[in-house]
Amino acid sequence: MPGSVSVAGHLVDLHDREIRAATVQVRDGVIDRIEPTDDVPDQCLLPGFIDAHVHVESSMLPPSEFARAAVVHGTVGTVSDPHEIANVLGVAGVEYMIEDGTQVPFHFAFGAPSCVPATPFETSGAELGPDAVSALLDRDDVLYLSEMMNYPGVLDGDPDVLAKIRAAQVRDKPVDGHAPGVRGDDVQQYAAAGIETDHESVSIEEAREKLEAGMKIAIREGSAAKNFDELIPLMDEAPDRLLFCSDDRHPDALMGGHIDGLVRRALARGYDRFDVLRAACVHPVEHYGLDVGLLREGDPADFIVVDDLDAVTVQRTYVEGQLVAEEGETHIERVPSEAVNRFEAEPVGPEAFRVAAEGARMRTITVADNQLVTGEDVVETSTENGLAVADPDRDVLKLAVVNRYTEPSDTESSSAQDPAVAFVRGFGLDEGALASSVAHDSHNVVAVGTSDDALARAVNAVVQQEGGISATAEGADSRRALPLPIAGLMSDQPHDVVARRYTRLSNYVQEELGSPMDAPFMTLSFTALLVIPQLKLSDQGLFDGDAFEFVDRFVDG
Repeated sequence: MPGSVSVAGHLVDLHDREIRAATVQVRDGVIDRIEPTDDVPDQCLLPGFIDAHVHVESSMLPPSEFARAAVVHGTVGTVSDPHEIANVLGVAGVEYMIEDGTQVPFHFAFGAPSCVPATPFETSGAELGPDAVSALLDRDDVLYLSEMMNYPGVLDGDPDVLAKIRAAQVRDKPVDGHAPGVRGDDVQQYAAAGIETDHESVSIEEAREKLEAGMKIAIREGSAAKNFDELIPLMDEAPDRLLFCSDDRHPDALMGGHIDGLVRRALARGYDRFDVLRAACVHPVEHYGLDVGLLREGDPADFIVVDDLDAVTVQRTYVEGQLVAEEGETHIERVPSEAVNRFEAEPVGPEAFRVAAEGARMRTITVADNQLVTGEDVVETSTENGLAVADPDRDVLKLAVVNRYTEPSDTESSSAQDPAVAFVRGFGLDEGALASSVAHDSHNVVAVGTSDDALARAVNAVVQQEGGISATAEGADSRRALPLPIAGLMSDQPHDVVARRYTRLSNYVQEELGSPMDAPFMTLSFTALLVIPQLKLSDQGLFDGDAFEFVDRFVDG
């Protein structure tokens, strides 16, 4: 803990909504005094930024390494849902994230995952029932109930779902929501059950209905889902009930910016600077009761120094009085992160991805760049020798999910190990395949490709390193991969190394395999997310998220 620190500048008071020249005196990590000062440097002092909803695992970095990257952009804390690792390792995964985060000067606010697994229609590595969730909520270092993705369970009054919500309420801890496309009477019922926030609105009309139901809206801009442009006009309508979040941010994007980027974009559009900064700094602290300072006497000394309130270029970041970043460089030292994991899958051959042509037309998942919501097309089946095959000329590719948790010896038949295979449009691959063990929410191995051979090579590159992402062109020696030894989700390498390797893989997919997508791996990771409409694929089959049931691949037999 540092001793005394003195920082002068134009202090931006987000409570009194004024800017004044002042010197901030810090003693032992706490703001001891704020003194009026006549002559100060030409710089502004702000509370640090908070990401109001993020899955740290999606950065492919453990918490300690995520913090090293985030503080460069003025982020001093996150409201973090450890849902991803919980689906792999259960309570032990949540404990891993909490412990790893304590090793660095940063404010991680972890929640108790509410939906592990997210649905009963997929295989995950763990299950957290009401008792396990309640036990997590008993911990002082678990601050809220993470996003309640099982909105059908809320609307149907599922006893286990309601028990988890009550467990948070009786402990006076917030309850986060996840309600994509939920409107009208349903959103009123969802909010009335105790859900307080939502980050899934893709239209401003949807967000307005949720605001009317009493919920707060987190404006999300992540690596896959980008809703800022659609929702930012709410800053003029309901500024006191908005937050900013990234939800999922891949390592290359995190190196480029974080919540600071949303602040700059909002200010550039002319929105009130105090409203924008309160959404980025104050509202998450107040809503979740975070032990994060807001630049007041007696607060923890968590603040940032920026050049001005137009560019908002972060020059320095302080956490509890410690200078953790300066001029684009992190001052947080690296700490070791244990490579915990669960990975039972074995290599598969091309024959595992064959699909008998059982109809002249087939349901096809449609994906869109920068969106989690998918659609459904019915297309003519391309066939060879009685098999349904990919047709890259029509952008009809094969999508597969391989169960990573069940060993072949655990079952009487091989069916539990057989990949689930469907078809998808939107990835635009000319050749090859990509695969990933980051596959929301159960994190089996998901892959997309133009041929069965390419799918097998991409999947096996992930299997052989027990987790990671991979891409392959045609040819046996064409595979490229980024290992993710921590739960098959995160790397144990420095953040800049991970970002460079991830960027090279993404560029390879775009330049060599032909995909036009900005974030092909992020989009791939959400094709198995059953709780986001419409058509998805789990290891158990093709799933209609609107009807919330499995559907046949072929529409006529």
